[in-house]
Amino acid sequence: MDILNKPAFHQMERSLNAASTRQRVIADNIANADTPYFKRSEVRFEELLQNEMNGSSIQGFRTDPRHFVIGRPSQPDPQIVKENLSTINNNLNNVDMDYEMSLMAKNQLRYNVLAQQVGSEIRKVRTAIDGR
Repeated sequence: MDILNKPAFHQMERSLNAASTRQRVIADNIANADTPYFKRSEVRFEELLQNEMNGSSIQGFRTDPRHFVIGRPSQPDPQIVKENLSTINNNLNNVDMDYEMSLMAKNQLRYNVLAQQVGSEIRKVRTAIDGR
């Protein structure tokens, strides 16, 4: 049995993947700030995860792959959404550099917190294994 094979750990892993995807999308938006007709994209993940968590489905925790599956797994993937309707620049693109930079800083903070949480979970397991 994998000690880190817990739903909360997998949720942190998916959140880290979403933050990584968001970083690439924001960097792409910033790189194309002066590209005529470019339309910015954004990553939707947290609201998808929240919708799944608010659902009425309950998922049972399986300690063995031979156990019955109870409920449905809620593992939404990050979605990249292009914002086509707005235009803020003379070249008809919609990238606001200040907004993108603030999103990047916010995303970096989120990523750092998640990475610290994952590290903390791993340290707890190591402590348990070492018997300290």
